[in-house]
Amino acid sequence: MAACVEKKMNSDEQEWILEPLCFPEQPATDIGTNSSSHHDMEVVTCVLCSHSAPLSEKDRLLKHLVLVHKLVIADVKLIADFPKYMEYWKNRISEQPITDFCSVIKTNSQGPVEKQEHYFLLCDVLPEDRVLREHLQQKRLEEILEQQQRERDDDSFQRICMFCNDEFNGNRSSLLNHMAREHSFNVGLPDNIVYCVEFLDHLQSKLDNLQCLYCEKTFRDKTTLKDHMRKKQHRRINGNNSEYDCFYIINYLELGKTWEEVQSEDDREMEDEDDDWSDWQAHPVCAVCLFCEQQSESMEKIYTHMEETHGFDLHKLKTELNLRFYQQVKLVNYIRREIHQCRCYGCQEKFGSKPEVIRHVMEAGHVMQLPETSTWDQPQYYFPTYENDALLCALSDSDSESEHTGPWRDVPVIAEDISNLKVLKQTSVLSHLLKNTDKENGS
Repeated sequence: MAACVEKKMNSDEQEWILEPLCFPEQPATDIGTNSSSHHDMEVVTCVLCSHSAPLSEKDRLLKHLVLVHKLVIADVKLIADFPKYMEYWKNRISEQPITDFCSVIKTNSQGPVEKQEHYFLLCDVLPEDRVLREHLQQKRLEEILEQQQRERDDDSFQRICMFCNDEFNGNRSSLLNHMAREHSFNVGLPDNIVYCVEFLDHLQSKLDNLQCLYCEKTFRDKTTLKDHMRKKQHRRINGNNSEYDCFYIINYLELGKTWEEVQSEDDREMEDEDDDWSDWQAHPVCAVCLFCEQQSESMEKIYTHMEETHGFDLHKLKTELNLRFYQQVKLVNYIRREIHQCRCYGCQEKFGSKPEVIRHVMEAGHVMQLPETSTWDQPQYYFPTYENDALLCALSDSDSESEHTGPWRDVPVIAEDISNLKVLKQTSVLSHLLKNTDKENGS
């Protein structure tokens, strides 16, 4: 899975994070990004003013939208043609108010009125936006298929094998089949590949930099690299590296889905309902400490580590403050964000680096010192600071425990007295009403 790229901005001592962060993985590559420079230089204009920026500086334009217009566009990386998307909404917003298309989010809703702000969220919850995204996706798929067909029909291909000195002319399949047959380097069927020249250039550049194509380790010379790839059977590409996604047709088939997700869906359709899942094993999920890089598959080990190493006891805070589940979520996301922004969550003092703020929190005794609840119990902290934060999945719902630990635990429950139902029936008002009804009906 491609890692989410951090988008962080400073303006008037305010810091913004446009998308969830992600604990370290491999760097992301936008699927379907054409490597040609003219595409990157295409100018994109703001939907609400005349401000513009090259497509290669898309993040700068997104920063402008948030800071100047308080507009957030959801899932930007899933938009197939960002310039066309922006052009469409610029025309629509010039015709109707932005509130007709966007959800309005009020921040700091429980704080002073002067500190409250309204942000606009443009996302595919709006049917019109969803249709637009699907249309752009379909159009891109058609362009990719046309590009693939041109490459399949191209007989002017000419290239030297990256593993030997043999030269190949004509169709690209001759070189790809040669590398698979003679060098055991298989990148898949030629008909499944698009932008083949750029793909081969990318692989060649790695080898020129003495980098293994699979594990991506760097070696001192070509001989050592060749021996490594042969002995370790690393004459293949790493399927988990998203850099290669844009070179395979399958990654363009469905909006927002990688080849692994598409393939797994196809596999599920072929399975019978009575398949034996006894040998299925879940991928372990590691939780990361709030204050350092310590990771563990056991949540209890992480809790113990934070308590013994940093003096932070989340269970104690939950009990003392009577935190409900979503309040715990907000608190964890708040602490994550403050530490990421190198700011003490207890006293709000700003530091130059993360190690400095952690050292301050420990030395100043601010580990268990939280600000006023209104500071962190805000709607924006419903959203995770790190999108793959496994610690959030381990939080317990205190609401389910309130039956035994809440303020009503000592209130006695008195059952209804049903010892003399006959007397109750005879003296009930309902019995008189029924008798009167019977008399009226008899008369």
